[in-house]
Amino acid sequence: MGTTKSNETYSAVSLSGGKDSSCLLILMIEKGLPIDCVLYADTGMEFPEMEAHIAKLDDFLFRERGLHITTLRHPHGFEWLMFEQPKQRADCLERRARLGMPPCGNGWPGVRVRWCTGELKTHLINKEVNRLKKENNACHFVGIAADESHRCKHAPTRRYPLVEWGITEAQALQICYGRGFDWGGLYEIYHRASCWCCPLQRIDELRKLRCHHPELWARLLDMDNRARAMFGPGPLGQFKQNWSVEQLEERFAREDGSTTA
Repeated sequence: MGTTKSNETYSAVSLSGGKDSSCLLILMIEKGLPIDCVLYADTGMEFPEMEAHIAKLDDFLFRERGLHITTLRHPHGFEWLMFEQPKQRADCLERRARLGMPPCGNGWPGVRVRWCTGELKTHLINKEVNRLKKENNACHFVGIAADESHRCKHAPTRRYPLVEWGITEAQALQICYGRGFDWGGLYEIYHRASCWCCPLQRIDELRKLRCHHPELWARLLDMDNRARAMFGPGPLGQFKQNWSVEQLEERFAREDGSTTA
């Protein structure tokens, strides 16, 4: 059920698991476009529903093209990077010693230092894509929607088919729904289906996390308590600039009437 390639270019497709990249993969399969590999970076901090969605896409890909998704993972994972990764730069170690902070761990990621995206996604995908470009003359297919085209980084070996086809984010989601991919309802609850522990998500998304995924909320509360104990109340140790997860728990409990405090 594979397709005959019109040229010798190796086709590598990035898959984040969200609506845009999922739509890209589905349409490339339907349109008979060549696919040689599909690369997915697993952060280890995905919603259970996202894990099930990736497994469903993998089944679809194997059924239609005889391929499986290539899953890339950091050798240690998110919590090791957050709490245990040794710091090596002398200036960093000196600053931490001066502030009474441990010589290891990155603490919570933030707007300026999104080490999570870099270490767990971008670096892994780029390293593999660069290897494939060198060895196989690979072209990298990326799922960015037409209304997000400002995010595109154009290069001769990179393509953005959803932009070329004029497919918006809303249309991408409906295409996925129409093919039976619904993420177990994630997009009916959350604005984005990214890592559940992301400190950059909106307060309302966190309120939903507490309501719909209490087991993940409990884990997030534990992680934030550990971070504050380790790094203090500064940017590395506190989940959000003005909120710890514990403070959010108290706020949400007051709002839903589960406490009178």
